[in-house]
Amino acid sequence: MISSIEFSSMIVQEYKDTLIKKAEDLIIKGFPEKIVKLNDLLATPQFAERNFSDVYQDLNIPVPDPIEITSNAEGDKGTSESSDEPGAKRARLDLCSVSGTKVMVLPSGRVQCNTPICELIKVVKPVIRALVEDSNLLKMWISFMIPKIEDGNNFGVSIQEDTLAEIQSVETEAAAFFDQISRYFVSRAKVVSKVAKYPHIDDYRRAVQELDEKEFLSLWLVLSEVRNRYCSLHDIVIKNMEKLKKPRSSNAESLY
Repeated sequence: MISSIEFSSMIVQEYKDTLIKKAEDLIIKGFPEKIVKLNDLLATPQFAERNFSDVYQDLNIPVPDPIEITSNAEGDKGTSESSDEPGAKRARLDLCSVSGTKVMVLPSGRVQCNTPICELIKVVKPVIRALVEDSNLLKMWISFMIPKIEDGNNFGVSIQEDTLAEIQSVETEAAAFFDQISRYFVSRAKVVSKVAKYPHIDDYRRAVQELDEKEFLSLWLVLSEVRNRYCSLHDIVIKNMEKLKKPRSSNAESLY
C-alpha cells in the first residue's frame, strides 16, 4: 500500500517530468516558431510602414470662444459712489460675476483613449505575457536539473547558473514592459487633463501627440526586444544543451 508521502512524491515527480518535456519541446520547436512569427509581425504595415501621424487622434476638446469682458462707465461710477468696498476687492467681484466657459465639463463628450495605440497594445501584450511564461518555464527546467552540491566538477553547474541568471533577467525585463504600458496611460491622462483645463494652450495638445509617438515607437521596440530575447535564449540554451542536461560527467571520478 502506497503511503500519502509516497503518493505526493509521485505526483511531484510526474509534474517535474511533464515540465521538463514541455520545456525541451519549447526550446526545440516553440522558440524557432515564435521567432519567425515575430519577424513576420514586425514586417506588417501595422508596425513597419506606419508613420507617426497615423497614430494621432483628435482629443475631442474644442477651444472655447474667448470671454469678452465689458464695462459700463456709468454703472462703475454709481457702484463706486454707493459702495464702501475697496477697489481691488470690487474688481475681483466683478470678474467672478462674468459668465465664463466651463472647460472641465467637456461639452463634446469624454476623451477616448488613443485607438491606434490601443490596437497595437492588444497585439503586443500577449507577446509579452508569452515571454514571461516561457522564461518562467525555462527557469524551472534548469532549476530541476541542477545537481546536488559537491566538491569539484562544477563547471557544468556554473553554466547552468549563468544561463539561469540570463533567463531571470529576461523574465524581469519582460515583466517591466507591462509597467511601461500602464505608465503611458497615466502620463497621457495627466496631459489630457491639462488640455481640458487650459484648452487655449497648444503646447499641451502637442505634448499629447508627442506622447503617442513615443508610445508607438516604444511598442515597436518592445516587440523587437521580445524577438531578440527569444533569439538569445534559444541560442544560449542550444549551444549549452549538453551541459545544461548533464552538468557533471559520469567519469569524473577517474580524474582524481
